[in-house]
Amino acid sequence: MKNLIYEEKYQALGYKLIAGVDEAGRGPLAGPVVAAAVILKPNFYDERINDSKKLSKKMREKLKNIILENAIAYSISIVSHEVIDEINILEASRLAMKDAISKLDIKPDFVLTDYMNIDPIPHESIVKGDAVSFTIAAASILAKTKRDELMKNYHELYPEYDFLHNQGYGTKKHLEAINQYGLSPIHRKTFKLHK
Repeated sequence: MKNLIYEEKYQALGYKLIAGVDEAGRGPLAGPVVAAAVILKPNFYDERINDSKKLSKKMREKLKNIILENAIAYSISIVSHEVIDEINILEASRLAMKDAISKLDIKPDFVLTDYMNIDPIPHESIVKGDAVSFTIAAASILAKTKRDELMKNYHELYPEYDFLHNQGYGTKKHLEAINQYGLSPIHRKTFKLHK
């Protein structure tokens, strides 16, 4: 199982509680960045768990429930658009990941991250980690489903921006709405928001 290479590597080194962490929402023009951290049961495997971007919304929701049923511990961290504007999206993503790890009920021995340095926490930062690590992929699904839920709520508050369908990304319809209505209270003001 190729997406267990990193998990097996660190298990062989004696690490038992290996967490995966990933974020959702680095690229959108609006809304928070959300990170999830998860430690899975050691014998749990489901070949459908993959990078959340490669899965349908229906499949992500189904797998989210399976992941939660098979998690030893998990946590979610949400960093607002205000903080993103204050410290930049890279640092906000790092903050969300570190916070998610710190909120785990069980402290991990080691953490696998999707290409993010989270020193001083013992970790390996893996390029395209959500595509090559089962545990990071599980975290990516938890982060993505939570952020989609938040954007659905924002859609109800600000329907003109179509957040339900674009999740805050800069689609043509979204950019047209910004030009017509201006910025909503949840837009990231430091992002390029106009054509």
